[in-house]
Amino acid sequence: MLSFASSLDGDKESFAIFVNDKSHYRDKKKLLSKNTAQKINSFLSGLKEKKNNEEYIFSFDISEKQKCFVIKVKNKFESYWPQESGGNFFSYIKKNKDIKKINIYADSLDFERDKLVDFLSQFLFGFNLKSYTFNKYKTLKTETIKQKIDFKVITSVKEKIESNYKYYDAIKEGVFLTRDLVSEPPNVLNPEAYVKEIKKLSKFGLKVKSYNEKDLKKLGLNALLGVGQGSANETYLVTLEWKGKNNSLKKPLAFVGKGVCFDTGGISLKPAKFMEEMKYDMAGSAVVVGLLKSLALRKAKVNAVGVVGLVENMPGSNAQRPGDIVKSYSGKTIEVLNTDAEGRLVLADALSFTEKKYKPKFIIDLATLTGAIIISLGEEYAGLFSNNDELSKNIFQSSQNVNEKVWRLPLHKNYDKLMDSTIADVQNINYAGGAGSITAAQFLQRFITNKTPWAHLDIAGMAFSKKAANLNPGGATGFGVRLLSNLIKKYYE
Repeated sequence: MLSFASSLDGDKESFAIFVNDKSHYRDKKKLLSKNTAQKINSFLSGLKEKKNNEEYIFSFDISEKQKCFVIKVKNKFESYWPQESGGNFFSYIKKNKDIKKINIYADSLDFERDKLVDFLSQFLFGFNLKSYTFNKYKTLKTETIKQKIDFKVITSVKEKIESNYKYYDAIKEGVFLTRDLVSEPPNVLNPEAYVKEIKKLSKFGLKVKSYNEKDLKKLGLNALLGVGQGSANETYLVTLEWKGKNNSLKKPLAFVGKGVCFDTGGISLKPAKFMEEMKYDMAGSAVVVGLLKSLALRKAKVNAVGVVGLVENMPGSNAQRPGDIVKSYSGKTIEVLNTDAEGRLVLADALSFTEKKYKPKFIIDLATLTGAIIISLGEEYAGLFSNNDELSKNIFQSSQNVNEKVWRLPLHKNYDKLMDSTIADVQNINYAGGAGSITAAQFLQRFITNKTPWAHLDIAGMAFSKKAANLNPGGATGFGVRLLSNLIKKYYE
């Protein structure tokens, strides 16, 4: 829980101060007692003697009841470093299991006011992102699980930090929603339940519309429907519209997400080992939903739309077969050679639908689309594919700004030819072998029919991690919400 105050909580609560590269801190209002200041200065003098120490978070005991944490802030740092330092600070104090409350002495940071406000806002943002947990299904040791660290910010610029932090708090809420959705078990978050969760967001000002199977058949989204025809659960397409510029005639920004709530592979069945991880196959859609929530919460001055195809890929008696041909929403026919290449079928209809209905300024789609991208880039970068250099450049720069990294891979006519079918307009896999992620992107590009600027983010290696990272405690990461929020704010608002 976050609160603000103008003075420290006496000698009982632990606290944190910020120091610069030269181990200097500021205490203009003399909030630290003389005895406490002496102990801090003595500790810092010892730090100065340690050369080439890459650590930047330290702690020592002021007394038996009180601990002081020291956070060293470099004079020059990357734009995302304040967030990551906040996340690392959370991890550091979690090791001290006795810490339940902590005062963060913000004014100890020797920065001019605006720089201080921005640094602290991002630091708190990172601290909160790292504090995420998903424990709703745990029934044992609930008191320990639900225990949170209360932190109080000690500052004379409370209003400025609170105002600035609203932007980051909105993004945090979007990231947390994305992580929650991805973490839910597939027996709970089936497509229908997912639709109900999305509709709850209408209270924030989003216009939400869902299309059921009857609607989809009428519209002709047969590629999407084909994926779900083996499941007892109904298939849906959902649109979320945010109009932050009501009087604007500008084209909206469009974000499309793959929402395969569970992917068995269908008739082209996956191996049993690690199949439980296929509940994460809806992560692309969760990023879109989380992003739209954050835009609404921060009242973003932009028009945007999110479109998600929600489906379950099961090997039922009515399941799609390898060799089937479906007519997509665009009118193009698709030969389904492998039912485990289903995400691209979902996106094919969602992309064409989005382009035709909304005529957007650009379309960015996100999907856990290929295992090949993990072989290429591991868990460090998402794959970026695009038909537009400016959009690609903007996405790349935003990825650098927030450290949600992407790497652009090529699209080329020779790769595109590999997706030609002998009996339909296109086939859903490349039987020649190789370039799995690229040929999947080439397939998607065929369903952008009006030359709309488009980018595809293959986040298969980024949506979930078994190990903790800078701002992720492990599990669902929420990758993409911060990246796209930065993209919108920096280039399109």
